[in-house]
Amino acid sequence: MVSNSERDTTVLDDRYGRSAERRTRERRIGWTVGGAFALVFLAWVVWAGLDAAGSGIDVRDTAHVVVDERSVDVTFELSVDAGAATNCAVQALNDTFAVVGWKVIEVPASEMRTRTFTETVTTVEQASTGLIYRCWLA
Repeated sequence: MVSNSERDTTVLDDRYGRSAERRTRERRIGWTVGGAFALVFLAWVVWAGLDAAGSGIDVRDTAHVVVDERSVDVTFELSVDAGAATNCAVQALNDTFAVVGWKVIEVPASEMRTRTFTETVTTVEQASTGLIYRCWLA
């Protein structure tokens, strides 16, 4: 025999969609959404892993020398895969970190992975530092 409170609970559950079928459907939807998320995440991991196998560029400032009021020598170390030509932007900054000199250099391909370069950047006023802005594959 079913009590009145159980019957009232059943009527309210049916009215507000709290049935066993609905819970089963919500679980299926949850598992489907979770599986789709996992699939997209797995695809991203594979894509990012394959992309990391591409050529990488590492550049490091090693020194700068303010030659005079109108020039600064910037020394940097460039590491790139053998046989890859590269372009680098070298900049000179003043005391307020404003760019006072800029030069884009073309670095030809080489069989060596890591090389050191010194470039002279002409400035419009006295620089306080010189450094590499960015390097990219040519």
